[in-house]
Amino acid sequence: MKDLSGARTGFARAGTPMKHHFDQPPEGFRILPGRLDRPAQEALLADIRAVVEAAPPYRPQMPRTGKPFSVRMTNCGALGWVSDRAGYRYQSVHPETGRPWPPMPQALMDLWRAVANFPHPPEACLVNLYDADAKLGLHRDEDEDEFAAPVVSVSLGDTCLFRLGGLARADRTRSLRLSSGDVVVLGGAARLAYHGVDRIYPGTSTLLPGGGRINLTLRRVTPAP
Repeated sequence: MKDLSGARTGFARAGTPMKHHFDQPPEGFRILPGRLDRPAQEALLADIRAVVEAAPPYRPQMPRTGKPFSVRMTNCGALGWVSDRAGYRYQSVHPETGRPWPPMPQALMDLWRAVANFPHPPEACLVNLYDADAKLGLHRDEDEDEFAAPVVSVSLGDTCLFRLGGLARADRTRSLRLSSGDVVVLGGAARLAYHGVDRIYPGTSTLLPGGGRINLTLRRVTPAP
């Protein structure tokens, strides 16, 4: 990510992106292409700029090795996901500034209510900032205590090649392109599916003046009382 100021998907053989069509998506997986139109994307981007100003992006590190991620990130909401030599976890404060995470934008709360089909609100929104060379290896979102709630993911900026697998790392994977304004829901059996980002396609969106991609990932972390 250089500057915050200013029918595409489907399943095929691993690594082969298709259009917005597939016959048998994994149970609980939903792709909502173009769920956010351009004005909604621009309004949400303004909200994220405010988040980034209050909670500066940092580069997470792999547990034990300390190897830095290729993506930079920050968070908003009551909790934020962090990774460093001590491990993966959620905490209520920024790991570098020690300040609480900024509130989650209302637009994201409204989106959750519209698409999550879950009675309780999200507690964390991960803000991942990808430049042209950034990737995110296959992983599962499993640091939460509440798996009944889905993960809701929003794409802003340049198109990416998203890879979705199964519940085991060795399972067959499928690739699809996610473009600015697309929303993905990982629920049901797909909630713990392996997934990652293989590459960014520079210049495929004009939303971010400096290029790059922002991914917003909404999660419920703790079980509701």
